[in-house]
Amino acid sequence: MTKTCLITGASRGIGRALALEMAKQDYMLALTARDKSTLESVRDEIVSVLPSAHVEIHALDVTNYEQVFKVVEAVDASLGGLDLVVANAGISVSRPVGVGAFEEHKSVIETNVLGLMATAEAIIPTFKERNQGQFVAISSVAAFRGLPKHSSYCASKVAVKSYMEALSVELIGTKVKTTTLFPGYIDTDINRHMASRPFLVPVEEGAKEILNLIQKEIKSSTVPRKPWSVVSQLMKAVPESVLAKMS
Repeated sequence: MTKTCLITGASRGIGRALALEMAKQDYMLALTARDKSTLESVRDEIVSVLPSAHVEIHALDVTNYEQVFKVVEAVDASLGGLDLVVANAGISVSRPVGVGAFEEHKSVIETNVLGLMATAEAIIPTFKERNQGQFVAISSVAAFRGLPKHSSYCASKVAVKSYMEALSVELIGTKVKTTTLFPGYIDTDINRHMASRPFLVPVEEGAKEILNLIQKEIKSSTVPRKPWSVVSQLMKAVPESVLAKMS
């Protein structure tokens, strides 16, 4: 049976690559992002390779919280019921604390945390009513250790981790699934400015692994699972002096 999926932040990076991979597996897709023209390019790219693919697009800034509810409701109706929602929209800022970048840091929290929460609030009642569905949150290995110059990004990903843990408990007794994924260094714009990107994998490879974990309904996993399942734990033991030198 063909499944339906909404992906936020689908115009580039992991969201775009995941949309391409899911289209190959016959998912009916609704893609959202702030830039509609870029979304159109993603849709056209998919349809050029897979003419029969069902891809609809919606311009959406997930910090426009009221609009999140409206778009999710519209997509659920147009696709005949959502099976899967991937809350992927996210931004990052590489600025130290105390250099006048509060507004930038605030935007990270509003997008990565409140945007995801709005997305969850918009779809979870429907999933619970139908007693089915899967909500996927894209966190980061940055959730496992605060990194210099990325304070707000790390904080946002910790928040996503805790939020999803709470949501998972709340859904016990239902058939609604949650999946929280913690990508390592997937080759995307969000990390290309960094001097060091250990264990870097191409975005296409990362997207394939993400889809595999989603389809297996894994509750929580790093991406890729190895070596990050081990490295993410070792990160907690790295001395602050070493982190300072790395920055």
